[in-house]
Amino acid sequence: MLSLVIAEAALETVPKSIAKHPSVVKQASKIGKPAGEILLDRSYHHGAMLKLKDAWKRGRPDLVHFALLEATSTPLYHKNMLKVYVHTTANKAIFLNENVRLPKSYFRFEGLMEELFKNRKVRSNSDLLIELKDMEFCDLINKLTPTKVIGLSRTGAKSSAEEVAKMVNSDTAIVVGGFPRGHFSNNVSSKINYTYSISDLALEAHVVIARILYECEKILV
Repeated sequence: MLSLVIAEAALETVPKSIAKHPSVVKQASKIGKPAGEILLDRSYHHGAMLKLKDAWKRGRPDLVHFALLEATSTPLYHKNMLKVYVHTTANKAIFLNENVRLPKSYFRFEGLMEELFKNRKVRSNSDLLIELKDMEFCDLINKLTPTKVIGLSRTGAKSSAEEVAKMVNSDTAIVVGGFPRGHFSNNVSSKINYTYSISDLALEAHVVIARILYECEKILV
């Protein structure tokens, strides 16, 4: 089955090191949750994030939401020909089971992710929908056992979504960055066999996902 990994995703709860910052305390108090259980969000926590390592890659859960909505709305996903994973900057891996329907409302998505980070599992009745695991990126790729790993990045060889899709088979893992700025870290790029750039523009993750999955669909479906 084709795999899509949203790598180094800017999705995490507020780190302990900034949990007492006034901007974090204010927002947590407003929504009635402990500071460590709310999502890190640059819109609210910009000042607090200035002290964080790799801050430019973090605090954009909205980007991950867009990317997941795009991937899980495709015919490939609906036909159970695509598995979607998220790997975060904090080395958490999110596993989506088949036919999971994510909320289109960002605020409902935010609540769902906060529940996931707190309880590590989201269930509907007895069915497991989403699971969170502590896992390095290399361990996630090893678990997927793809025949090849293709990364999409502006630093890659110039190509097109159509040409990249011709390399894809049902056991390929496609890796797209889930962060607002920068490039893949060495930990990620070391597990990628081929890296391509499908545009001269800095496209957001959900646009890259839409383009590459459409081309893959034409080949695989």
